[in-house]
Amino acid sequence: MTAAATLRLALAALIRNKTRSMLTMLGIVIGVAAVLVTVAIGVGARTSVQQSINSLGSNLIVVQPGSVTMTGARTGLGGASTLTPDDGLAIAKLPGVAAVSPIASFRTQAVAGDNNWQTSVNGVAPTYTFIRSWPLAAGRFFNENDVASAAKVAVLGQTVVSQLFPSGDSPIGQTIIVKGAPFTVVGTLQALGQSGLGQDQDDTVLIPYTSAMQRLTGLTTVNVLMISAASADAIDPVTERVTALLEQRHRIVPPQTDDFQVRNLQAIAQTASQTGTIMELLLAGVAAVSLVVGGIGIMNIMLVSVTERTREIGLRMAVGARGGSILRQFLAESVVLATIGGLIGVVVGGTGTLAVAALTHWPTTIPPQWIVASVGFSAMVGIFFGYYPARQAAQLNPIEALRFE
Repeated sequence: MTAAATLRLALAALIRNKTRSMLTMLGIVIGVAAVLVTVAIGVGARTSVQQSINSLGSNLIVVQPGSVTMTGARTGLGGASTLTPDDGLAIAKLPGVAAVSPIASFRTQAVAGDNNWQTSVNGVAPTYTFIRSWPLAAGRFFNENDVASAAKVAVLGQTVVSQLFPSGDSPIGQTIIVKGAPFTVVGTLQALGQSGLGQDQDDTVLIPYTSAMQRLTGLTTVNVLMISAASADAIDPVTERVTALLEQRHRIVPPQTDDFQVRNLQAIAQTASQTGTIMELLLAGVAAVSLVVGGIGIMNIMLVSVTERTREIGLRMAVGARGGSILRQFLAESVVLATIGGLIGVVVGGTGTLAVAALTHWPTTIPPQWIVASVGFSAMVGIFFGYYPARQAAQLNPIEALRFE
């Protein structure tokens, strides 16, 4: 008997018992849908974490002040105030470096008219928005001329905009007072929301780092040097070059300890990605158990079907059907049940994924390979759990089958 004829017989047998076939497929439908939804949740969680890390900067490398020992006491990170804007200018000339920005930060009260708000003021370079991948919402960012002249210009985050200008008026061209000095607002930043640590990234005022150092703090050192490598592959080489350059500029020789620390987010991103993958596989594995349960349901129903159709099997054998044809027929019924259930499960899983995305606001997606794998696995479940009942049918004795009541 041809494969097409076997498939037609299998479909006809399943259609005769529509309700039972639908209930049998239900286990496979739930299993496939559960696998796809859990995988989508895992992918969404991993993507969300990755976006939080990426929002901190493009191929970011951070240089922080290190520790110094004073009267026998080690100050810890940040105690060595040795990083300067000149260090940043020297680093910018290194191969593989795309951009550098010194950061001189402090918290203070910002005032606009009758409104005031305590916020974080960051003195940065014009390259800061490129390094942070942080676009403007309106206006402009300050330029090199503003830095060279220590201009009193400012760019506001959206939280500061809402607090200092609650009426909704555009802050562009308005004046805010920072530490008693008037600064003209020249631009606003797009909202970034909270960081992965729960910090409000939009609660900030950006000004030229020269303005922060010369006009507001009088300091000659900066809190951080933020560096963007030209590519992800360049992060490690750039980290090594930055370390060597700063050791040379700060006249540090072994066994002296560096008075700075160079960090990058690559290790954090890799760890987050690996953790997300493990969770994704774990969730899919748990959901796959329901597929096995669905397969057991198929086996149970197929055994019942073999018992109900014993006389039919005996009659077919009596007129010349071979055991292989009987086996293929029942195996085809099992595979068709599982495959159709898998396809319906894909539709249900896709709908469930859209619902999860709407509720959690995560960028949930189902990788195409998981769709193919789920349908393929459901078909394999049909073969695995359908083989035993099919084999039982093929091994029936025709005479005893015809006598079966």
